[in-house]
Amino acid sequence: MPELHFQIEGAEAVLHAAAPLLALQLRIRSTPATDEIHSILLRCQVQIEPQKRRYLPEEQEGLTELFGEPERWSRTVRPLLWMNTTLAVPGFADTCLVELQLPCTFDFNVAATKYFHALQGGEIPLCVMFSGTIFYRDAEEALQVTQVPWDREASFRLPVAVWRTMMDASYPNSAWLRLRRDTFEQLAAYKRRNGIPSWEQAIERALTAAEIDEVRA
Repeated sequence: MPELHFQIEGAEAVLHAAAPLLALQLRIRSTPATDEIHSILLRCQVQIEPQKRRYLPEEQEGLTELFGEPERWSRTVRPLLWMNTTLAVPGFADTCLVELQLPCTFDFNVAATKYFHALQGGEIPLCVMFSGTIFYRDAEEALQVTQVPWDREASFRLPVAVWRTMMDASYPNSAWLRLRRDTFEQLAAYKRRNGIPSWEQAIERALTAAEIDEVRA
């Protein structure tokens, strides 16, 4: 029965994808080599491990929405579930290198997006946990089926620069913000009433007016 070992060897932004996409280079090794892997249906759970890096004061400020004030972080900073995904691995013997694709979002209602955006540099500690089904041929060429043990995992430190390159390719000099429909209708009405040509200018004017009212108060 084959035993699988996983290692992530690198990561890159898929620059010409229809939506933001990261690709992890996943190395899979099978022992013993005499058991030929026919295919693997792999389930992957990707977690962010924020407790495994240090943060600049500016980063700490950007993360207060997620973790609260820094003096509470010993209690509030815990692993964040980023995503669950699947991967169909073709047949191989001994070892193979496959691409584990991670679809991403720039939605600031998502905890992972808030976390990534707050980081100014360095690396993002990840842990990918694996499960799934292995189809293989034993030494007698008989097709067998077994499960990937639940303790299989691989750690990786994703460079923040890779994530930023991906988002800059999909949303150059911009960000994606979802609004409640009633809030959007208020903003749209404000834009129409004042003859403002763009959404950015409407928000800028509203913010400026709010700051002026705050100073007067």
